[in-house]
Amino acid sequence: MTLRSTDTVEITRLADRPDLTGRLYEISDDWPAFVAHDLVAGTLLPQVPEDFPEYCVVATDGDRVVARGYSVPFDADSAGREETPDQGWDRVLTWACTDRRRGRPTTAVSALEITVDPAYRGRGLSSRMLDGLRTAAHRQGHPEMVAPVRPTAKQQRPDLPMADHMSELRADGLPADPWLRVHVRAGGTVEKVAPASMTVSAPLARWREWTGLPFDRAGEVRVPGALAPVHCDPVRGHAVYVEPNVWVRHRATERTG
Repeated sequence: MTLRSTDTVEITRLADRPDLTGRLYEISDDWPAFVAHDLVAGTLLPQVPEDFPEYCVVATDGDRVVARGYSVPFDADSAGREETPDQGWDRVLTWACTDRRRGRPTTAVSALEITVDPAYRGRGLSSRMLDGLRTAAHRQGHPEMVAPVRPTAKQQRPDLPMADHMSELRADGLPADPWLRVHVRAGGTVEKVAPASMTVSAPLARWREWTGLPFDRAGEVRVPGALAPVHCDPVRGHAVYVEPNVWVRHRATERTG
C-alpha cells in the first residue's frame, strides 16, 4: 500500500516494505555526532522499525532508500502521563516501548524522526514524509499526531531561550524557523517547549572526540549542532547536554495523490 508517490520518489509504510527494514540507515545524514549518544536513543531507537512498522515510513527512489520517518504509539491516559511531556522525545519513546512490552492500549502517537538524504533535500520531501507519518497514524485509528520538533535554526543561537525562538514569526505570520515552518504549513499547531527532550551525558574525552573542542573550562560550551550550550565540569571530567524541543500537534489525516 503506497502512501504517496511523486516524480521518482515513492513513500511507503514500512509495514508494507519490511524488506527495507535493514536498509534504513543507508541514508547519508548530518546529525551531530553526540545526538546518537542520548541514552534512550541508543537503547530503544533501533527497535522502532521492527516493533512499530505500521507507524514508520520509508522513501525510495528506485532501489535507493532516500528518507526514513519514525513515529510510535503510546498510552497517554495512564496516571502521571500526558501527550506532550516536558521530557519530550526521550519520554514518549520510553513510554511506547514499555507499553508495547506490557500490552497496554495506545491512545496517542508521536513522531520521532524524519531524516532525508542530503542529496534529496530542497525538493519538498520532508513535508511529504510528514504527510506519510500523519497518514500512517490515521490508518491506525489516531485522530492526531504530536511531534517533539528539533528546530533546525536554533543551533545558530544556542543561548536564546527556546520559547523565544519558537515565537519568532516572519512577516507572513509563519515561524521564522524553517523546520517549524514546514510543520505549520502542513497544518500543525505549535504548542509548547519540551525543555528536556533529549539528554546526552558523557566523559569529556568523548565530547572532545565528537566535537573537536577542548572541553577544558568549567561552564557552558557552545557546540556546533547543539540547540543549547553543553555544561562542562572538568573537575568531575564530565559534560551534560540537555536539548529542548518544541511540541507541535497535527491532525492525523489521510493524504492521497
